[in-house]
Amino acid sequence: MPKKILVLSGSPKRDGNTAMLVEWFAEGASSKKARVEVISVAFLKYKFPGCTSCRACQKTEEYGCVIEDDARPVLKKMIESDVIAMATPLYFFAASAQLKVIIDRMFSLYKWDNDAGTMETPLKGKTFALIASAYEDVGMDALERPFALTAEYTGMRFESLLVLNAGVSGDLRKKEGVREQAVAFGVKIASAEFTSP
Repeated sequence: MPKKILVLSGSPKRDGNTAMLVEWFAEGASSKKARVEVISVAFLKYKFPGCTSCRACQKTEEYGCVIEDDARPVLKKMIESDVIAMATPLYFFAASAQLKVIIDRMFSLYKWDNDAGTMETPLKGKTFALIASAYEDVGMDALERPFALTAEYTGMRFESLLVLNAGVSGDLRKKEGVREQAVAFGVKIASAEFTSP
């Protein structure tokens, strides 16, 4: 069965380095018949700039945020996908704020029973991929760590494509070997048979 890959691009630039990496990744994944959907989360409309900590999602049987805005269908697509790939530039040693909005709203895709000490989520067993670039070669480990921890906590397999010394927006088009690296990463994610951790 072809994999369903959801790519959430967190760059506020439509044609920058992150957009190029996503395009090349999707090219590689599509070559293996994967169904790739790319959503630029920087251009979604939200009622609030993140999770409001209302915890209403913990009082319902279904998974998803109760706030009715553009995040809701994205969260639903996460559940329906085999692979969730998040793409971001490095901003102050972390993901972009635009991507972090969606990450925080992912709280609604988990159900905790604090008394029993249990957690359930439909994300378990999926692949969680990070695609990121940085202007220079500093800070990428700090960016990657929260994504790796999220995957470990959730029971997802984690993979990453980290491009250092990417330069300013658009410079990746001229950087030798990066396109091939991103295409190969897409091929790997689309073709690998992953099992639940």
